[in-house]
Amino acid sequence: MNISCDECVMNGTSACADCMVSFLVNREPGDAVVIDVAEERAVRMLARAGLVPELRHHRRITDEPRVGGSVSP
Repeated sequence: MNISCDECVMNGTSACADCMVSFLVNREPGDAVVIDVAEERAVRMLARAGLVPELRHHRRITDEPRVGGSVSP
């Protein structure tokens, strides 16, 4: 699983403040977060148990504009 904030439809919104990706890593702009299948499974299980927020990242399907501009977490 690759996660890039630049591809997230929630990028630049208030959702970034409590995004799990922003919480887990202090990334440089343009860097992607890569987790393996076992880690993704663990994150989903933690989210279902209410221990971490649900993953909000959803990859853009089209070239629709970003919501709220391009603010990095």
